[in-house]
Amino acid sequence: MPLVGTGTLVSAAAAERHGLGAFNVVQLEHITAIIAGAEQARTPAVLQISENTVRFHGALRPLAAAALAAAEAARVPVSVHLDHATSPELVEEAVALGVPSVMYDASTLPYDENVAATAALVERCHRHGVWVEAELGEVGGKDGVHAPGARTDPGEAAAFAAATSVDGLAVAVGTSHAMLVRDAVLDFSLISALYDAVPVPLVLHGSSGVGDADLVKAVAHGMTKINIATHLNAIFTGAVRRALRTRATSVDPRHHLGAGREAMAEETFRLLRLLRRLPAEVAS
Repeated sequence: MPLVGTGTLVSAAAAERHGLGAFNVVQLEHITAIIAGAEQARTPAVLQISENTVRFHGALRPLAAAALAAAEAARVPVSVHLDHATSPELVEEAVALGVPSVMYDASTLPYDENVAATAALVERCHRHGVWVEAELGEVGGKDGVHAPGARTDPGEAAAFAAATSVDGLAVAVGTSHAMLVRDAVLDFSLISALYDAVPVPLVLHGSSGVGDADLVKAVAHGMTKINIATHLNAIFTGAVRRALRTRATSVDPRHHLGAGREAMAEETFRLLRLLRRLPAEVAS
């Protein structure tokens, strides 16, 4: 089906008080796994390409082209999103390539500078119909630069959204990036306060560290876009390790990467159904 904009998917999820799963991709197997899980779950999803992944590949275009093509061929609505871009130039490149949404992260800057930089970029992106997410409150754990104890103030978040015209806001409510254990303690009262104060959909970063029950609870309290990367990477890597042990003589990477892709697709399916509070199984 035609590529669907992230803004369309986020708006629909927010209106229905559902969670929209946004999953980071590192390689083609991630892309196909996430789409397979979304098709099985019969729910929308977002493919996210981070600035770190762009740096790993040395370029945005190849992976973005693959993600956009795969999204257009999917049997359910799938969008593509540039995640955690700190470079305005990278954002401009993504827009030129046809990526329908971007996350510009100026959260390490002082508040006034964050507002100015984000507002300028939002204005340029909106000229091209691109949906923009920003961050306020410095979600913990990303490359060691964000303060793990930070929390987003609802009044400041409302003012930030108004001053920047941003379309979605990532907020700090107790999560941290790159968590390998799902034991993050969320501040649900703060989530509710932010939901009441902020006029745009809220985004939960660092969701890999959040257990199933608390993911559902976070959505119920007002979170809409739920970003998950490390958890799925762990699932993928674990399956590849098992395949390497059981097929130790094979030199065909499809044997090992295929196992990772299958495991990641299964967990994507499960998470997408969970975020929409749907039964764990659907008819084929």
